Amino acid sequence: MSVPVRYYCPRCKTIVTLQRAGRLADKSVTPVPLEGWSYADIDGDYEPADGVRIVCGESQTDGEGCGEPYYLNFVRFEAGREIEPVPESERVTLASDGPRRPSSPDEPDQSL
Repeated sequence: MSVPVRYYCPRCKTIVTLQRAGRLADKSVTPVPLEGWSYADIDGDYEPADGVRIVCGESQTDGEGCGEPYYLNFVRFEAGREIEPVPESERVTLASDGPRRPSSPDEPDQSL
């Protein structure tokens, strides 16, 4: 049986309504995907997926929203135990220019 379920974008609070099976248990809504979770498109089959990738501002939100993706995560089990989700880590590149170390109050600023 399909039921309408509403979710808020974690960035701008725009509401989206999905028609989905009532037996799917929600875990969370996150701005980034969870490590190891597989996601269905919003118009796809939710049953085999671990969640749904939603793009805020697409047709399900009547064109309103910020345009950023967010993720509905279902509860997952392995060997009868619920898996605790871990957000995917984000690779950060540090700038190569700039001071090698912070200056102290007794030293002049090295970035000048």
